[in-house]
Amino acid sequence: MADLAPPDRSTLAYLGPPGTFTEQALYTQEDLTCLDLRPSPSIPEVFRRVVAGQVDLGFAAIENSIEGSVNITQDTLAFDADLLIQREVVISIQLNLMVAAGTTLADVDRVVSFPHAIAQCRGWLADHLPDAEVHASNSTADAARMLAEAPDGRTAAIAPSRAAETYGLDVLAADIEDHPENQTRFVLVAADGIPPPTGHDKTSLVVFQRADRPGSLLGILQEFAARSLNLTRLESRPTRQGLGDYCFLMDLEGHLVDELVADCLRNLHMKHGSVKFLGSYPAAGSDGDAVRHEASEASQSADGWLDDLRSRIRG
Repeated sequence: MADLAPPDRSTLAYLGPPGTFTEQALYTQEDLTCLDLRPSPSIPEVFRRVVAGQVDLGFAAIENSIEGSVNITQDTLAFDADLLIQREVVISIQLNLMVAAGTTLADVDRVVSFPHAIAQCRGWLADHLPDAEVHASNSTADAARMLAEAPDGRTAAIAPSRAAETYGLDVLAADIEDHPENQTRFVLVAADGIPPPTGHDKTSLVVFQRADRPGSLLGILQEFAARSLNLTRLESRPTRQGLGDYCFLMDLEGHLVDELVADCLRNLHMKHGSVKFLGSYPAAGSDGDAVRHEASEASQSADGWLDDLRSRIRG
């Protein structure tokens, strides 16, 4: 990964406390771990600090392969803050049931964790702790921290192994997530600046419909299909303007500097309503390069054909 955190960006807020999956994902990025890292108590607080200029960068989860979008992140970026995504990071998620020393599974009648983590372990909890009370915390690591500070012999936390090591807890059951393919996607955000293209990028945007009429979504999607631009995510969210009023959050392969992407965004803005640009940034993984290359070649061929026709216009 190229150094995308330049010297003038030295502070980074992330969902804390220490031991969260967010921190785990952060530590896969060598150029970010050398920054001044500042744990924050909630995802909205991460973004608030970036907007207020208290930190240069923010890092938070945006999507999980099992539970879908992290709505607080999506909505903050779409409606509440003008921030730009700088990169995405994807990690595999292994969830563990942890307890204070001496607590057994038979003792546990209360489980605490972040809501997304609890949802990812529904099946395991139903099979092994069907009668346990389930309570939400601000993060997985916060559940572990609270348990370590006030052990009661009956409470367990669901959190990453990093949290057990950080807070001195015992892992009672490992890898309790219901689906082994569990992954979470995180985004790095800043108040301004678009990273240069890498050849394997994503662009994120929010499209607000100009009018609620039959075929409006089809018209939006046709802009991508006509240019062979692959959407990697499409999601509707209420606009907060009343029932039935929705906008569309989209991720697509490609960068703003790509001619096809720029032309698509231009048409969306011109014909279909307001468009909020959330960023063009390096994508995780390596899929999509061949498709975009083929689409670019086809576009260049079409441009050449059109230029040839125009050259024959009599002056």
